[in-house]
Amino acid sequence: MTHVDHILIVDDDREIRQMVADYLQKNGLRTTTAADGREMRAALETSDVDLIVLDVMMPGEDGLSLCRGLRAGPHRAVPVVMLTARDDETDRIVGLEMGADDYVVKPFSSRELLARISAVIRRTRMLPPNLQVSEAGRLIGFGQWRLDTTARHLLDAAGTAYPLSGAEFRLLRVFLDHSQRVLSRDQLLNLTQGRDANLFDRSIDLLVSRLRQRLQDDPREQAYIKTVRSEGYVFCQAVTLLDEAP
Repeated sequence: MTHVDHILIVDDDREIRQMVADYLQKNGLRTTTAADGREMRAALETSDVDLIVLDVMMPGEDGLSLCRGLRAGPHRAVPVVMLTARDDETDRIVGLEMGADDYVVKPFSSRELLARISAVIRRTRMLPPNLQVSEAGRLIGFGQWRLDTTARHLLDAAGTAYPLSGAEFRLLRVFLDHSQRVLSRDQLLNLTQGRDANLFDRSIDLLVSRLRQRLQDDPREQAYIKTVRSEGYVFCQAVTLLDEAP
């Protein structure tokens, strides 16, 4: 039986919820609507959801708070597209830093939203399923390092914390989720930058270089991130899910 993607629309504006739901249904998607965080959580508990469309500006728990909670809970792997105000760049940046996969600026066209949803679902499924260790627990071990996925910093053997930028954290998460697997530059760009990825952009090489410096990875030895000529990069270390954070 053909799978029909199920989209959960979370917005306190009833007209917007219904407009989006009607349009997505006309384009072959299944939809559920929720007016707030309570209804969102109830929907997630009772049915499988492929993607959440989440409004930022809502009374009570806003979208940023809900996104943060999603990324720390049992539905952490569900992709999120956030709806943001045109003049609120801060919300867009914070939303992406909290784990949103993409954003659409209000007022938006239903056609653009559908395109964003399709692109995010396609990116989410572009690689074979993996352990997703960085979403399975707070503390991840690899080599001489540990990654605290809640605080978003590295810990060395002595327990010293080294903060990561948002881009560095996203790239390291992708490598940890897909260790021992060669990832092309295009895949890394799409998985870390989403809508802002430029497939002709070599900025991923600069970001890999920065991450290597963070990991104190000798360019001649490449103990953590190896360059695979004409193919991309591979994360070489075994990755372990640790039980407790310090």
